[in-house]
Amino acid sequence: MFGLFNKNKGYENLTVAQFKEQIASTKDAVILDVRTDAEFRAGAIPKAKKLDFSGGEFGQKVAELDRDKTYFVYCRSGARSAAACSQMARLGFLKVYNLQGGYMSWK
Repeated sequence: MFGLFNKNKGYENLTVAQFKEQIASTKDAVILDVRTDAEFRAGAIPKAKKLDFSGGEFGQKVAELDRDKTYFVYCRSGARSAAACSQMARLGFLKVYNLQGGYMSWK
């Protein structure tokens, strides 16, 4: 594994370099941007799908996702995405990665 795996949380934290490398080498990669609409409009990682963690429908929408795919999750600084990854792990997602430092570290 590339990053620090949070055994208690069920996801792995990756640096920007690891995040980019894993996305490039993962066939079924799904990039999830869990920021708000305004944050997403201000700039996003290419090919990211927006799924606002703060919105009231996150739990319902994430439960509908394919658990067999690999998810790369980010927010502005890494806190919301860590919470989103933790929630996804509790729902049975096995391949979930959080971008340490979030979009601020990506730029």
